[in-house]
Amino acid sequence: MQSYRTLWISDVHLGTKDCQATHLNDFLKHHRADKIYLVGDIIDGWKMRSGVYWRKDFTRVLRRLLTLSKKGTQIDYITGNHDEFLRRFANNRFDNIHLYNRVTHTTADGRKLLVIHGDQFDNVTRCSHFLRFLGDKGYDLLMATNRICNTLRAKYGRGYWSLAGFLKHHIPRAQMYIQEYEQAVAHAAEKQGFDGVVCGHIHHAANKQIGKVDYYNTGDWVESCTALAEDEDGTIHLLHWRKDDSGSSSEELDQDDDLDLGMDFPPSIAARLAGTDFLRN
Repeated sequence: MQSYRTLWISDVHLGTKDCQATHLNDFLKHHRADKIYLVGDIIDGWKMRSGVYWRKDFTRVLRRLLTLSKKGTQIDYITGNHDEFLRRFANNRFDNIHLYNRVTHTTADGRKLLVIHGDQFDNVTRCSHFLRFLGDKGYDLLMATNRICNTLRAKYGRGYWSLAGFLKHHIPRAQMYIQEYEQAVAHAAEKQGFDGVVCGHIHHAANKQIGKVDYYNTGDWVESCTALAEDEDGTIHLLHWRKDDSGSSSEELDQDDDLDLGMDFPPSIAARLAGTDFLRN
């Protein structure tokens, strides 16, 4: 069991076929932190508008997070664009989970970090609904192709391979987009007086210096299965996780002895979400 001062996780996209919820649940079993930031797109409300797709492992992730919060871990949920239905509830508390649109984190070594999902700096999500639709459908097609590819690879005993990751590293326009996004986020953080920024959104994990700003991107739990962790001395580093990283068998991964499986979904959360329209067409 690894313990940290802080963990940052984003872009889980619960409610989609490509969500690696089993890996995330296993990661949370083997890592603990005094504070966990959920940096947006944890639940994919965009997908749920056209039909609910929900697996047992999605519920296990939510229950694990709720169990951690009840055992004393502070959890701050930063809203993203795919769970933007929660933005109207910003600065409220849902049982032991605090909901924000953005928040400031102070590291153990005194640095002030802006924590934000980051869709505000994406030109696509700031454009018309039609362009957002095209971008979303294009990504769906890419991930569907990725699933087919990895099904064939598994059939022949090959490991997981990310088509999206390959394209990000080999298409100049994709690399330019990532670079422009990172620079825009870092510039905004510096302009607002922050020493650094933690974001997600583009599914591209990073830990780098951009100008005078420390830029951190959490990555995702769709392709890369990455998170950020802060040690007790304030050092922040990337964690990469796959199911077999723990050395556990698939049977062992299904046993959640420390998870309150009988815990109901908190009524205070359910009551507040009941009035939202994120499941309506």
